[in-house]
Amino acid sequence: MNGASASSSSRAAFSYCVQQVRSYDYHHYLCLLELPPSMRKAAFVLRALNVETARAMDVASDPRIGLMRLVWWQEAIDKIYANKLIEHPTAQALSSILAETKLSKTWLKRSVEARINDARREATDMPETIVELEKYSEDTTSTMLYLTLQAGGIRSTVADHAASHIGKASGILLLLKSLPYHISRNRHFSYIPAKVASKHGLIVKEGGREEMRLDSRGGLCDVVFEMASVANAHLEKARKLAESVPSEAVPVLLPAVPAQILLDSLSRVQFDVFDPRLARGVLGISPLWYQLKLKWISWRRKY
Repeated sequence: MNGASASSSSRAAFSYCVQQVRSYDYHHYLCLLELPPSMRKAAFVLRALNVETARAMDVASDPRIGLMRLVWWQEAIDKIYANKLIEHPTAQALSSILAETKLSKTWLKRSVEARINDARREATDMPETIVELEKYSEDTTSTMLYLTLQAGGIRSTVADHAASHIGKASGILLLLKSLPYHISRNRHFSYIPAKVASKHGLIVKEGGREEMRLDSRGGLCDVVFEMASVANAHLEKARKLAESVPSEAVPVLLPAVPAQILLDSLSRVQFDVFDPRLARGVLGISPLWYQLKLKWISWRRKY
């Protein structure tokens, strides 16, 4: 492939990544537009990879096919680091990014492995405590923030700590928002910790085994409130670090904004994840109001 063709192919791959993020992760798409141009390309490619792996199970007609897709991505990362060509636009864009900047292969693979482990669990498996969901959010969501900081050449322990808390909060809140979808696919057990469900009366014993009872809307709202409170605590911890976070890292941490907006939206509907208002606009508010909030916080150099 000559230089002109390679350049054209690279641009097409990057455009594909941007479109994927805009289509399937719009609230983060707007966050990425606030990044400096020098950081934007890598950030979009990383988010596109996250979209690919996050949606793998949802778009597959058979769970086994979704799992195969995730394993394919795990192997693709190894091939990309071995400088092998892969005919997939997101993989091509990632190869291009790696030619320009050093990204941790361990972090990239960790994000995919967490999805694989989640996909391999039975629909009736339940995490015992919310700590397991925090770990899952850390491995999938926080890791994307670590990689974006790394791509921007930002080395800061404080920024990494803030990213960890923001990723955990964001991951937990998005799992809560998607509960109606997971319930429709009988995957609700995977994302409601057993101890929390039992505490609020959602666990009953039938025929010698435990079953989750979801006909108690009040009990489910209490579960969501408790889990959302954990997410809120992570956001508060992240913001307490704000004064020590390097200024160049602040735009990377803007995903704290959509996390807070979703938390506020959940609060407005009394933590009823089935309330149709949560599905309106962007995370429950109008797209214009979302953009104004994000712009205002970004302009103030906050997160």
